[in-house]
Amino acid sequence: MQSGLHLSIRIDSGSGFCFGVVYAIQMAEDLLAEQGYLYCLGDIVHNDEEVQRLENKGLRIIDYEQLAVLHNEAVLIRAHGEPPSTYQRALENNLTLIDASCPVVLKLQNRIKASFDRKEKILIYGKHGHAEVRGLLGQTGGEALVFESLDELLRHELPPNVTLYSQTTKSTDSFYHIKNELETRGYQVNANDTICRQVSNRDLDLRRFAAQFDQVVFVSGTKSSNGRVLYQACKETNPRTHFVSHPGELTPEWFGPGQSVGICGATSTPMWLMEQVRDELARF
Repeated sequence: MQSGLHLSIRIDSGSGFCFGVVYAIQMAEDLLAEQGYLYCLGDIVHNDEEVQRLENKGLRIIDYEQLAVLHNEAVLIRAHGEPPSTYQRALENNLTLIDASCPVVLKLQNRIKASFDRKEKILIYGKHGHAEVRGLLGQTGGEALVFESLDELLRHELPPNVTLYSQTTKSTDSFYHIKNELETRGYQVNANDTICRQVSNRDLDLRRFAAQFDQVVFVSGTKSSNGRVLYQACKETNPRTHFVSHPGELTPEWFGPGQSVGICGATSTPMWLMEQVRDELARF
């Protein structure tokens, strides 16, 4: 427990990178130390501060258009995974892929591919355009139906038998609610709970953490889907939860003298960033 002028501050020890992100960043840092630069397809993690830190070490973030014209280089595949078309492009352009796809995501990709090969009607509960979802959709040649909510799903004509999957960072409660609603409406649902428990368990852990403090500061990149979900979990538990992406967004007016403040974050939030937020709060 640390004290600033007025505030007692504690960082949630369970917050910070999930193992998939730790693995990808470790791999990137090792290669950067070895060769001085490294291409990475898309942001290595949905956190601008961490991306900036790695870019300063020589990480070069590229998009699909840049990948198409890149030849004879090494490219890092981040934890979110990639569709088969990326691997095909690498073969054509003589690119060495350094695959840091999360094992949980790879397992899900394989299961979706097997379902697709069996000609099942595949539904994917996930965010349109999200990096992981693009990789999952690619296993079905773009044929799976991606949806973000039950309302959106029910606007589609669905066959009587469906196979339900989920992006690994979605809420388990929402997933089972969708499954139950479909079954109530008479659909035969082959539900595959492929949600990463390291992520889904954070929901409950963070609620417990947030309940202990007068105020909570939730640290996350604005691009992080997981960050938005976990921020909502904190906010529901403790309405005095504030979302910041970096220490500069903190405002002394949020806090009262002697209050306790908990700092927590998304699976894409680096511990060093939460520590910077703590140090800034200690100056108030």
